[in-house]
Amino acid sequence: MAIYFRTPLTDALAFEMIDERLSSGMDFDGYLNVYGVEDELTVTWPRGMSAGAFKEQATDALRSTWRRARFWLVYQRCDSRNDLDINEIRNAAIRLSQRYLEAAVVTLSLLGRTDTASDLELVFVCFRDESDRRNFRVRYEGKFVPES
Repeated sequence: MAIYFRTPLTDALAFEMIDERLSSGMDFDGYLNVYGVEDELTVTWPRGMSAGAFKEQATDALRSTWRRARFWLVYQRCDSRNDLDINEIRNAAIRLSQRYLEAAVVTLSLLGRTDTASDLELVFVCFRDESDRRNFRVRYEGKFVPES
C-alpha cells in the first residue's frame, strides 16, 4: 500500500500538543522511538511511570536528536483520515530518509488508556540540512509514495 505524507505540523504545534496531553492528568500508554542510521533509542511509558518522568526522558531524546538534525518535518497520524498504521508511516519515513546524511526518524505515540479521543501519534523526520528537509517535502509530501 502506498504511503501518503500529509501536510506537516509546525514544531511548535507538535510540542504544544505533546505538552497538552502530558499535562492533562490522563493515563496514557506511550512510547518514543528515535531511529538514526547508527543508533536507535526507545523510551516507553509503562504503568506506574509519571507523565513528568516520561516527558523528561522524551525531551532528552528529542533534544539529542535536534543537536545533530535540526530541521524537522512533523506528521500527525489520524484514524479519522484513515491513515495507515504509525509503524507503516515510520518505516516509509526511514526508508525514504536514508539517502540524507544523518537523518533521523522519531515516532511518538500517546494512546489514552480509557479514551481514544486524546490519542496522539506523530512522526518527526529530522534532517541535518535545511536543503534536505526541502528536498524531502518536494519529493514526498502530498504525494503517494509506493512501497519498494
